[in-house]
Amino acid sequence: MRAVIQRVKQGGVTIEAQGYSAKIMQGFVILLGIKQGDTLDDVKFLADKCAGSRVFEDSEGKMNLSLLDIYGEALIISQFTLYGDARKGNRPSFILAARPEEAIPLYEAFIARMQERIGENKVKTGIFGAMMQVEIINDGPVTIIIDSRQK
Repeated sequence: MRAVIQRVKQGGVTIEAQGYSAKIMQGFVILLGIKQGDTLDDVKFLADKCAGSRVFEDSEGKMNLSLLDIYGEALIISQFTLYGDARKGNRPSFILAARPEEAIPLYEAFIARMQERIGENKVKTGIFGAMMQVEIINDGPVTIIIDSRQK
C-alpha cells in the first residue's frame, strides 16, 4: 500500500457526474494506492504513519507537529495509478494495482482507521473508481511518499 501525502492549506474533490464534492482546510490530501496482496496490517501501518507524520511547523518553525497536533483534516483519494509501471514502452502497466474487489475493503478500512485516529468529522473522501477533479493547494510544498512494504 502506498500513500502520497501532500500538506495542504486546502484541498477538495469534485465528481461532476455524480454531483459530489468534498473540501478540507489545513491538513493532508492523501493519494492512496492499493497493491495486490495488501492486508489490514498495511492499512494500520500506513494510516498510523499518515496521522502521526510530523510535517507541520511548530511555534519555532520546525516541522514537529502532526495532523493530531494541529487538529487538521484529511482528504483521501483512491489512486490505482500509484502502482503504474512505466519502465517499458510509453503506456504504463497497472497489473500490480489491486482489483476493486480486493481494494475497496482496504480503502474503506484505511478511511475508518484515519477516522479513528484524527476524528470522523476530520476525514473526507473521493469515491472509489470515479473520475475525479482534485484540487490541491500545497503548503510548502511538502510531499511525502510512504510505502507499507518499505518499513
